[in-house]
Amino acid sequence: MTGFEITGASAADMEMIRGWADEEGWNPGDSDRFAFAVADPEGFLVGRLDGEPVASISAVRYGEGFGFIGFYIARPAFRGRGYGIRVWNAGMERLRGRLVGLDGVVDQQANYRKSGFRSAWNNIRHEGVPHAGDGAVEDFEVVDAAGLPFGRLAAYDRRFFPASRDAFLSAWTALPGRTALAAVRDGRIEGLGVIRPCSGAARIGPLYASTPQVAAGLIRRLAERTPGGLVSVDVPDANPGAVELFTGLGLTPTFEAARMYTGPAPEVELPGIYGVTSLELG
Repeated sequence: MTGFEITGASAADMEMIRGWADEEGWNPGDSDRFAFAVADPEGFLVGRLDGEPVASISAVRYGEGFGFIGFYIARPAFRGRGYGIRVWNAGMERLRGRLVGLDGVVDQQANYRKSGFRSAWNNIRHEGVPHAGDGAVEDFEVVDAAGLPFGRLAAYDRRFFPASRDAFLSAWTALPGRTALAAVRDGRIEGLGVIRPCSGAARIGPLYASTPQVAAGLIRRLAERTPGGLVSVDVPDANPGAVELFTGLGLTPTFEAARMYTGPAPEVELPGIYGVTSLELG
């Protein structure tokens, strides 16, 4: 492959990759790249042919033993020529020795299985305008997450994610244009939701909650923060209560991807996950 090289992504490259993902119909957040860069500044790779970007991947390290693959894209005109697999191999090499996760679109899942990945559950994107509440009294308070001690938020997030990711979480919840809300009951954090603008429906993620009622309260308030109230949430089908909730709220399944790992699925509190943070970084 004369003239092909793999380099780290620049800030301009990360904006370009976001555009590629949009063209694939993935609807990434408008400012996600800024939080992604904080998560692992060297975790984004670009394959270039004679200087022209033709493929990408993110291979982000979390903690000492976990990693996540995302943004695995070869430009349509360059597919089937071996450039994508070269970038894939470089990303996987960067995560050697770690448990690796990814969210695989349906038509790529067989290829991921060949690389040692196995399905743990499906993340099913639900989209729509949530129905109004039924007027029931809520026994929790919804507050701006920025007003809570960050250490408490990070500890809460750690219950639902395989590794600590404090720097990423700090950026993810505070970037301009997005809203982070927490549900609090008797001084305890009972839920957390973040909404961010996208080229399509605004995406909510993560969405954690102790009960469906808490999740419903958060999603309705988050939907109020976006024009028209149109939102999308990537819901793990391993939490049947979450799927039932979003169906009841009037949201419709539009897209799915399999959460896959190279080893046993990490232990997280799945019953509390109503929406994953991001299909690109876990």
